[in-house]
Amino acid sequence: MMAYLRYGFAALVAAVFITIALANRALVEVKLLPDALAALFGFNLDIRLPLFLMLGIAIAIGLLLGFIWEWVREHGYRAEAARLRREKEAMRDELKRVEKIAPQARKDEVLALVEGN
Repeated sequence: MMAYLRYGFAALVAAVFITIALANRALVEVKLLPDALAALFGFNLDIRLPLFLMLGIAIAIGLLLGFIWEWVREHGYRAEAARLRREKEAMRDELKRVEKIAPQARKDEVLALVEGN
């Protein structure tokens, strides 16, 4: 059931994108520099693409920059998680070492009294 809903939603999104693309297929010119700076430097890179393609590229670049920004922002959390993971493994290894040395020393005194009855 959920698969059908997913397919239906994907088809709806595709239909919206296709409609937007058909409505915005006029060519637009995108220049690297304003005309005044281009005259100063002696070159200007320009490209003509359909408007929907330029919008799609702008959205993709925005998403990519957002993902990179978030990855850099979360670096501290990932470092802390790695440190805690290493600490947990060290504690687990220490517990195994202690259990091998004195397997009965780990028992709780209250449990020992309960089990004695």
